[in-house]
Amino acid sequence: MNDLIVKVIDFFYPIFKRFMPLQTYRYAACGGANTLLDIILFHIFEQKFSQHGVLHFRYFAVSPHIAAMIAAFCITFPIGFYYSRYLVFSESNVRGRVQLIRYFSMVLACIALNYMFLKILIEQLHIEPTVAKIITTVFVVTFSYLSQKHFTFKVKKIKHHTLH
Repeated sequence: MNDLIVKVIDFFYPIFKRFMPLQTYRYAACGGANTLLDIILFHIFEQKFSQHGVLHFRYFAVSPHIAAMIAAFCITFPIGFYYSRYLVFSESNVRGRVQLIRYFSMVLACIALNYMFLKILIEQLHIEPTVAKIITTVFVVTFSYLSQKHFTFKVKKIKHHTLH
């Protein structure tokens, strides 16, 4: 399955070859697809949740746009990890469990950024929620790519021992 997905993605790479290396292109393609899914899911959930107003739980309340962000995350998190681990950064020699922990920590940072930007853009600047999500995504995706490339899925240099 991985090979098929990579072949489909790489089929279009010649168009972008002048502008970016293959890994960046794959990240953009996979991340773009997952981000598009995230925005669509966010929009659907936000529309559904906004019909009920603020969602009240036992000890806290959640606004519709934050509930939508959380619901979309539950779907796109495992998809994003799969894409990153097996399609984009497959040459990484960091152990899978370590990758998952690092990926999760980077995603938590991205959630914090999403939360902060959405709160400011929607509640302070009164920007429409889906538009605010798109603006937020530009900043968060840049952070995500750099952190995944240089931290989560980095390639460790193997030390060569020399005999004396």
